[in-house]
Amino acid sequence: MTKIFIDGDAGTTGLEIRERLAGRGDIEIVAIPPEKRKDAAAKRDILASVDVAILCLPDDAARETVALCDALGDKAPRLLDASTAHRVAPGWVYGFQELCAGQAKAIASARRVANVGCYATGAIALLRPLVDAGLIEPGQHLTINAVSGYSGGGRQMIESYERGEAPAFELYALGLEHKHIPEIMEYSRLTARPLFAPSVGNFRQGMLVSIPLGLDSLPGTPRAADFEAAYRRHYDGAPHVRFVPAPANGKLDALGLNGGDELELYVFANESRRHAVLVARLDNLGKGASGAAVQNLELMMKGA
Repeated sequence: MTKIFIDGDAGTTGLEIRERLAGRGDIEIVAIPPEKRKDAAAKRDILASVDVAILCLPDDAARETVALCDALGDKAPRLLDASTAHRVAPGWVYGFQELCAGQAKAIASARRVANVGCYATGAIALLRPLVDAGLIEPGQHLTINAVSGYSGGGRQMIESYERGEAPAFELYALGLEHKHIPEIMEYSRLTARPLFAPSVGNFRQGMLVSIPLGLDSLPGTPRAADFEAAYRRHYDGAPHVRFVPAPANGKLDALGLNGGDELELYVFANESRRHAVLVARLDNLGKGASGAAVQNLELMMKGA
């Protein structure tokens, strides 16, 4: 029986994780009384009593919980952080098991795992195999477009959409400083900062991440088949990521994987125009958040 504490289980990600773990005979979820959520001593006692703590908190609050664990020494639990706070921090293993060979093993043995960001999941899944294969140069200037369901935007955004007060579609983060860019660069092995343009639509969950490319601007002037081969090779045997041939109608529904914890990759190409669009599809609450956290937790439990 593995004892789990979800720090921040009242938020969207924490609630989703709790639902996924409910009823499992190999896990005991330890909760803190609502009136003691801000009591550092009570939280410290719980942290000392569990095997794994999952942090579903704002970045600063996640750092505070990590500091409490630092003070516990050998009594500290293993940590799985769903915030942005530690995704490129030293001493933390990046929680995307399909990143490269050996990543799942690294997660399984890690004391501290940083769960991957939702947009970053799609972008890195598309880019890392192509950079590793030499089809995209690390210094290539790239544009990444994305659309997400509103559930990824936090309580205020969710309430705004569900009250009917939000627009049907909006671009955001147009200050071009989105918090996922550092991890996208780090784990895609990019040296040039991509231009990232996220957006949100009036649907609860679902996500598309797309990267347009001019094929003649890439090293070796590749064809779409070269991308497809790189994806098939990189994700051969991967349990949750798969390459899917592009549908003939040239369309893709952002809600197509809702309710699941999988990720699909597509290459849409017009060889005569030498243009391509790479697309990742996922549920932003599944493989983009809570589903990925549970996948990482299961690896950590196997490696305990």
